[in-house]
Amino acid sequence: MKGLENLKKLGFGLMRFPRKNGQIDKVELQHMIDEFLARGYKYFDTAYVYDDGGSEEMVGELLASRYPRNSFYLATKMPSKVVNTPEDMETAFNLQLSRTKAGYFDFYLLHAIGRGNIEAFNKAGAWDFLQQKKSKGLIKHVGFSFHDGPEMLEEVLTAHPEADFVQLQINYADWEDPKVRSRECYEVARKHNKPIIIMEPVKGGNLAGMGDDIRKIFTDAAPDQSVASWAVRFAASLEGVLVMLSGMSDLVQVKDNLATFDDFKPLTENEMAVIGKVQKMLSEIPTIPCTRCKYCVSDCPSEINIPGILGVLNEHALYQNGVRGKGHYKWVTNQSGKASDCVSCGQCESQCPQHINIINQLKKSAELFE
Repeated sequence: MKGLENLKKLGFGLMRFPRKNGQIDKVELQHMIDEFLARGYKYFDTAYVYDDGGSEEMVGELLASRYPRNSFYLATKMPSKVVNTPEDMETAFNLQLSRTKAGYFDFYLLHAIGRGNIEAFNKAGAWDFLQQKKSKGLIKHVGFSFHDGPEMLEEVLTAHPEADFVQLQINYADWEDPKVRSRECYEVARKHNKPIIIMEPVKGGNLAGMGDDIRKIFTDAAPDQSVASWAVRFAASLEGVLVMLSGMSDLVQVKDNLATFDDFKPLTENEMAVIGKVQKMLSEIPTIPCTRCKYCVSDCPSEINIPGILGVLNEHALYQNGVRGKGHYKWVTNQSGKASDCVSCGQCESQCPQHINIINQLKKSAELFE
């Protein structure tokens, strides 16, 4: 992309903040931002919905108010829930400018496009709205983040060649995952010659932890490298990547990523073989065969999000990340019953095509995550 040839590949994702007594730790966050900029990195990523608007406010307070505007690049996103009319988008966009104190956005995205929200964006004229803002200099580059399959991505990029870039979920665990299909989505973006911004390279922190057996594979291969560094190097080694976002939540993580990118080296063939060994191990870990058909939830008297909870159990089995597991569990049960609400009526098990012992799995979830 013109003018971005010297942009360093590491971007700062402002979704997971350091916390102290339940509040954003502004002192720690300021140190993180300062360290990031001092080392020559410039790309910051936020969104309308992150921390209920608190993320954009932190940009205004700790970044835009303290640094010259030409010293950083800022990306933010518009969710489908505020795009009913062009007037709604205008209100949301102006609120984002006010929160961030940025004056303009270097990168602006339609947030998390998929089959569930693409029509909302289309009916509201969101694509034209962004082009109008771009023509006025309020947006420099227009794109979208994406959470769907390669067929859908092909449709969107064919219909909207005006998109300057696309943001995709890419990491070595999802690369061949039949649900995420990261590799196939990456190949579609490359086919359309779109620069790629990578999100979730460490899969929400899961690939920074891992079980002991997998950690040993990495540490035996490179004792001085963090487990997380393998994940970020995998993502950043791909051709066509403009920026790889890392949702860093403390100064230690910032410094670890900077150490990787200050002297960045793409993965070698031998290192890719190490990644391949880990991918194989992950594929062999037993998981619950839930297909998310949702037959189990229709008659549940406690209205438990059974597929969501089983997904958290699978994630925990794969990555052994207890903190992430509890956070994800809280999110999937936010508007439904918890695992401990199960009354063992057996209705769910009688409807499950995969014959999963759901009652026992819910008991296990309650013990692990509540």
